[in-house]
Amino acid sequence: MVPQGSFLERSLQTTAAKYLLAVLATTLALFVRALLNPLLGAYLPYITFFPAVAFCAWYCGILPSTLASILALLAAQYWFVPPMHSLRVAGTEQFVGILAFLFVSGILITISEVHRRREHALRIARGELEIQVEQRTVELNAANQSLRDLTSRLLQLQDDERRRIARELHDSVGQMLVALNMNLSALGSDIERLARTAGTVKDSTLLVENLTSEIRTISHLLHPPLLDEAGLASALRWYVDGFADRSKIKVDLEIPADIGRFSRELETAIFRVVQECLTNIHRHSDSPSAKIRITCSANDICVEVKDRGRGIAPEKKIAMESGGTPGVGVRGMRERLRQLGGQLDINSDGDGTTVVAQLPISSNSSSAAA
Repeated sequence: MVPQGSFLERSLQTTAAKYLLAVLATTLALFVRALLNPLLGAYLPYITFFPAVAFCAWYCGILPSTLASILALLAAQYWFVPPMHSLRVAGTEQFVGILAFLFVSGILITISEVHRRREHALRIARGELEIQVEQRTVELNAANQSLRDLTSRLLQLQDDERRRIARELHDSVGQMLVALNMNLSALGSDIERLARTAGTVKDSTLLVENLTSEIRTISHLLHPPLLDEAGLASALRWYVDGFADRSKIKVDLEIPADIGRFSRELETAIFRVVQECLTNIHRHSDSPSAKIRITCSANDICVEVKDRGRGIAPEKKIAMESGGTPGVGVRGMRERLRQLGGQLDINSDGDGTTVVAQLPISSNSSSAAA
């Protein structure tokens, strides 16, 4: 096959050029055979035409090389095979020579054509492979960029979470500690007024109890101990009850009674998805109620959280559907599920928003709780 990009290949782009090259190669072979005629005479009349046929078969294709074979046969028969300047076949020996020339020429043409087609197929495959490599490179670059964006957002999320915890401690626990300090100061400076002191001590005791409860609640929200000790069902019921009591949003939790235990990562992911969805409902949806439905099959577990709020804003929904950047909470949920082989779907309309998370159950999930 012609080397890709060579001058000869560029010169043979048209059919006429291939036929012209075949005629020129045959003419050159005829000229060389004429030069050798004083030495060879009628012996080996086709000796110089075999290279010409092979050249045409290799570079020009089937039809031009066939034409070259016919022209070579006629030229040799006319100028170098007795009787000279005649196309008449004098005997059986000449007829056998003609058949041998045609047979060898056919083999050369066949081998060259098989090689040419194989090279053509390899070129096509190589081109397709290069296209696939380019596509995979683009996808890899996009994935790396997405990973860098996610890392940045996770760091921002960590900072936001620390900021939120600090704000909670300052706004609730800090205020209670200030009040407690004031009461204790009043107790030290007003020790003689026992009646008022008794009230102050009672008030301080109540503040300490509220402080203890507030710290316990914040700690449990960061990571509920029931999730490790009693499993997903107990942790979700505890969180849903506390959420409903604090937010005044009616939450209906539907979870199989025999759901059992899963791996720590899977249970944590499901709990965080429910926690994030309920937080978004409380902050953004203005929904009076929410419904959580968890179903299990042999291979996966599905979590569906639905509200009856105002839904996602149209401009934000369009941005999400067109591949725009979602919120930090949604991005975090998607990344958490992706790491476990799951997926997240969000549907929103005038009747509310539905979030569906689906995760595969690994073979060792059931035994991870032991």
